[in-house]
Amino acid sequence: MRSVQKSEPVFTPYFSKVIIMPIFRNFINQLKCVSILIVLFSFSGYSQEEYKDPKNKALKETYSGGPFYEVSHYPQKFSKKSPKNIILMIGDGMGLAHVFASMTANRGHLFLENFKQIGFSRTNSSDDYITDSAAGATALSAGIKTYNGAVGVDPDKKVVPGIRELAEKKGLKTGLVSTSAITHATPACFIAHTESRGNYEDIAAQFLTTNIDVFIGGGINNFEKRKDGRNLTNELKDKGYQVLYKISDIQKVKSGKLAGLTAESHNPIMPERGEMLVPATETAISLLSQSKKGFFLMVEGSEIDFLAHENITPGVVLETLDFDRAIGSALKFAASNGETLIIVTADHETGGMSINGGDYKTGMVTAKYTSGEHTGIAVPIYAFGPGAEEFTGFMENTDIAKKMMKLLRLIP
Repeated sequence: MRSVQKSEPVFTPYFSKVIIMPIFRNFINQLKCVSILIVLFSFSGYSQEEYKDPKNKALKETYSGGPFYEVSHYPQKFSKKSPKNIILMIGDGMGLAHVFASMTANRGHLFLENFKQIGFSRTNSSDDYITDSAAGATALSAGIKTYNGAVGVDPDKKVVPGIRELAEKKGLKTGLVSTSAITHATPACFIAHTESRGNYEDIAAQFLTTNIDVFIGGGINNFEKRKDGRNLTNELKDKGYQVLYKISDIQKVKSGKLAGLTAESHNPIMPERGEMLVPATETAISLLSQSKKGFFLMVEGSEIDFLAHENITPGVVLETLDFDRAIGSALKFAASNGETLIIVTADHETGGMSINGGDYKTGMVTAKYTSGEHTGIAVPIYAFGPGAEEFTGFMENTDIAKKMMKLLRLIP
């Protein structure tokens, strides 16, 4: 019988537990991360809420740096105190940390630096300290606090008119641009009224009951592959809309009504999405600015929120930088136009993001997160143009809608 060395029962468990198992766990974790990222970067196939599923989460805290873009600076010199046009730009889930992480990534500069009037918005809904996007966007559109999940209705589920409707009644042109499905919670609150944000097909159908001039975003399936068998794109064409699916075709439109449907559900995340938000914003402004009475446009950088839910810093940074470049396009127009107010804000903060390190020279930035969901922290408001002074200090999110309505003389 073989004698057993005393070192064997000590060494073997140690080798397995301390050396082999960590290597094995690390290998498995890497495989999991690769699998999750493959799913994540195939975002166009997601259902409209699947990005929130915990099984799709991956932790990636550091953005190591990437391409930079030049930031222009525009003087705030406006002849009038009240705007003729308003462009509301919503960075979904975009808190101050998201902004500053992206500023670090772009060597310390963003187009948002042009905004000298800055305030903060309290985002709670009527039934929760922490809002969802539907209640948050209803507040920004209609000026009321409502329950989480509500789209354009009050806590009693009664229809409340939003700024787009009021603007149309006054003869202003109106538009919506979103990187998400155009039927998703935030853009939905500027077009529809329904008890639940999940009623995507109902929301899509309500586009046909409006006189909106331009809308660009994903959501083809809610218009064309419907349970009721209706093909809403054909109905849109009958109403005089140019219905287009590629951003290259959308950019060519110079006049008339436009329905740009750029993805079956949500558009892909950056960098897979490519140039979509900037040209969509520029096209919408070009078409709406032909109005003699003025216009209202809402532009959403939707997928800042998606990547913040996933706690993926590179994604948060790339989405926020894309949104900032769209802000730059709006600024270029507003600075030359002189009659346009731009408001940039968020419906809520997502992820409880904080910045733990960065480098302005390389664009590297590292973040940590306290949550995979929304948080209750106040979000920034940035304003540029005539009337910008109205958006400083702390205010309720509902005040933003009310102030916009008054500035456009839509309410007394």
